[in-house]
Amino acid sequence: MMGGPLGALLGVAFGDYLVGGQNNRYQNNSLNFGTNERVQSAFFTATFSIMGYIAKSDGQVSREEISMAEQVIRQMNLNPQQSEIAKNLFNEGKKENFPFQDILFQFKRECRRRRNLIQVFLEILISTALADNHLDQNEREILEEIAYELGFKQQEFDALLSRIKGFSHFEQNGTSEAKINAAYELLGLDETATEQEIKKAYRKQMNQHHPDKLVAKGLPEEMIDIATQKTQDIKAAYELLKNNQVKV
Repeated sequence: MMGGPLGALLGVAFGDYLVGGQNNRYQNNSLNFGTNERVQSAFFTATFSIMGYIAKSDGQVSREEISMAEQVIRQMNLNPQQSEIAKNLFNEGKKENFPFQDILFQFKRECRRRRNLIQVFLEILISTALADNHLDQNEREILEEIAYELGFKQQEFDALLSRIKGFSHFEQNGTSEAKINAAYELLGLDETATEQEIKKAYRKQMNQHHPDKLVAKGLPEEMIDIATQKTQDIKAAYELLKNNQVKV
């Protein structure tokens, strides 16, 4: 459907899938996405291939980074064909001749002004880089380049990176004090935040990650669980701060 480097990459992933001996009803060159198929296909293709590119950027692909890709696939509840193609795209991104700049440029063009959708794309890539709890310098430089090309200023990228770390810390930490600190981090705040600032940050992030709005903008419907999990964490962080004697 797309043509260009994204279309060519998706064609290779399909080819690898068919060469693998898959002979079933999925051999129709369709990923079975929703009505906004062009943007959804671009998002799907760019996400998994660049995940592979970032994972390989520090010289080796860690078990944690592979697990992150597998986790995204599980969260998307992909059908067998989609899962295999996602894995093929991840492997294509790991190759030496992966056309990173071309893929990123077309992705930007396909998504145009869908800022919240592009931010989710960047969040998934950051989560991949952080999967092994270490952000290599090469990984950071690539992420900064991606953010810049997609219209994010350095300060915005730094804030987003901090929030993604907050999501990870919030899900991992069980102690009340650590959980509260992670809740502030997740919402992009510090402990000096006022009631109004906490509520404003909460509403802004809920709006940015609203599943229905993201799907309308072109997020593959299969990724709705990822957005839903984000909103659940955002709400849980907000409720935790509110219940921690913070009058919000």
